[in-house]
Amino acid sequence: MGTSLISTAVSASEPEVSADIIDDALVAQVREWVETPVVAMTLEAQNARYADLDQSAIDVLDQQWRAETEKDDQPLIAATLSSPLSSYLLQIQAGSLGLYSEIFVMDANGLSAGQSAITSDFWQGDEDKFLKTYPEGADAVFIDAAEYHDGTGTWRAQINMTVVDDAGQPTGAVTVEVNLTELARRQALGI
Repeated sequence: MGTSLISTAVSASEPEVSADIIDDALVAQVREWVETPVVAMTLEAQNARYADLDQSAIDVLDQQWRAETEKDDQPLIAATLSSPLSSYLLQIQAGSLGLYSEIFVMDANGLSAGQSAITSDFWQGDEDKFLKTYPEGADAVFIDAAEYHDGTGTWRAQINMTVVDDAGQPTGAVTVEVNLTELARRQALGI
């Protein structure tokens, strides 16, 4: 999830919230805003740019990203965060008014194509968020288990799904971290 603030130790005052409250309507909402031209164009361009990367080249990019998170000079991070896709994802996150705590889109290699905030690594291709979506085909959706976030005192889970082009072919994947505590509050209020 890109943060060390996630734990399984739970505050006695915060009741556990299950990822089971993520319903088909929320998944459909995510799918709707992922099916936009900025996502499609970014994935098309990045998939073409990185089409011939082997694992060692992917590892070099991932190592560069990880090193940049500790430095002032961050060319790879800056290029990703300043992209139109990252701006779009940041707008989606901000417009959710606390429902989404992190959003990122991955290309066909599992490399970050856009994100709402800096992730801890550039390559997600070895993680379930990618392995249980993109390689599984167009309709794949994987909802991860709920985890407690100590820093905010909230429960969170990730919706992960394959992103497809107009022809229905997989082009990448998206991960949306949902604030389950906020979702449960909204559901209890009927909003």
